[in-house]
Parts: sequence; structure tokens; C-alpha cells
Amino acid sequence: MIDKQGYRANVGIVLCNKDNQVLWAHRLAQDDRAWQFPQGGIQHNEQPLQAMYRELYEEVGLIPDDVQLLGETHDWLAYEFENTKLTSQGEKYIGQKQKWFLLRLLAAESKICLNKGDLPEFDAWRWVDYDYPIAHIVAFKKHVYQQALELLRTYL
Repeated sequence: MIDKQGYRANVGIVLCNKDNQVLWAHRLAQDDRAWQFPQGGIQHNEQPLQAMYRELYEEVGLIPDDVQLLGETHDWLAYEFENTKLTSQGEKYIGQKQKWFLLRLLAAESKICLNKGDLPEFDAWRWVDYDYPIAHIVAFKKHVYQQALELLRTYL
């Protein structure tokens, strides 16, 4: 789903544990700087909440009963890529606009599984302090991570 401005609709997932640390995942086959929150595109006729639960399962192996939804951003938060991207259908997009969701893990950590989806995106994960990602995300996503974490912090 690409809007008229050229942004692909997407969801971002901040999964926290009982100590309010957040899940930080390493992108498969990337260098050591390629860590991020789980995220993914919204499919045609899919609502953001539905996309979030689908992506949660595909990327982290968790189902809705494994988590508690604490809150979400009301507005879309957008960032632009350094280069234009193409969807699998060949559509061009300049960046992503995201709805962000804050979840608390209710299940045991052992339920986290990075290879439930057809194409795993991550090869490792760890818990980090809530503000850690802001200083360690790639530069073009930094302002969105700052906004999302600030807005979601009120739900902790």
C-alpha cells in the first residue's frame, strides 16, 4: 500500500519485558550495525492492528495470547530511504509511514522464535534498555524511533 506521497504503509513493534526492556533484533546476514525493532508492511485490505499481529508472528513467532497490547501511536510516523525502493509488484516508494505498537511479553521468553515466517528477517535478538535503540538505529530511521518511543512511553 503506497500513498500518493510515495510512502509505504507499515507497522512497527516495540515488545517489552516485565522490566520495560525492549526486544532488539539483528537483521539476517547483515553487519553488526543492522539492529532494529520488528516491523513490516501492511497488506491490501489489512488494518494496522491485523498487520502488527501478522508481523509479530512472522518475525518473532508470537501470537496475540503471548502479549498484552499496551498502546499505539495515533498518527503515522514517516521516514525516507536514502534510495527509492521497489515493492514485489514493481511499485516505487520513497519511504515508509508507520503505526507503532507497544506490547508486553506475557509468555515465556523461550516462545520467541525468529524463523516462523517463510523468509526470516532476523538471526538474533536481545533485550536492551528502552532508550538504547535511539542511539543505535540507522540514521534515516532515528527521528521516527525517537518519536515512537516518546509517544509509547506513556503506556508503560
